Amino acid sequence: MKLTTMTQISIDGVMQNNGAPTDDHPNGFERGGWALGKGDDGTRTFITQTYQRAEAFLFGRRTYELFAGSWGSIDQMRAHPIGVALNEAPKYVASTTLTAPRWEDTTVLRGDLAAAIGELKAKPGGELQVHGSGALVRWLLANDLVDEMTLIVIPVIVGLGARLFPETGPDLALDLVESRVDSKGVTIQICRPAGRPQYATA
Repeated sequence: MKLTTMTQISIDGVMQNNGAPTDDHPNGFERGGWALGKGDDGTRTFITQTYQRAEAFLFGRRTYELFAGSWGSIDQMRAHPIGVALNEAPKYVASTTLTAPRWEDTTVLRGDLAAAIGELKAKPGGELQVHGSGALVRWLLANDLVDEMTLIVIPVIVGLGARLFPETGPDLALDLVESRVDSKGVTIQICRPAGRPQYATA
């Protein structure tokens, strides 16, 4: 399987709480919901079709619990095409603390995570998709396990919140596979990791 990621981010790289505005209030984040309803019909269709082609899903613990409590539990969301895709496919969650996953068809990955994900990638099939899960995405990139990234860039500066990429971290070159801008200014960029960047020399 090809390991792919899809992340909605702001212009300043924030990915935290892009959906319902109340999810992260216990953590003091009061700018939630900044991506809700921002894309046009074409972008929403693109996101839905991406979920529908997944062979399996891989999550970090935090995103898994948010998805399990929404797409996995609320009848209206379960009936949505994204909910159907999520509920019908196998789900894997990388966690050392989750002991009793409440979402059906979930496997918790413990121990040697790189080896476990390598085994999943070696299986025949389509895509092993990662949605949200910022810490997991950064770890996957650092361990050369990501085959393709989709960044959905929302034209807003959130100003604070958890970012997909930290202020300091490893560098990474990206090959652009596809790019489009919808009628509301949302940009979809599909990239493949391409090793370290080449820097200009004097």
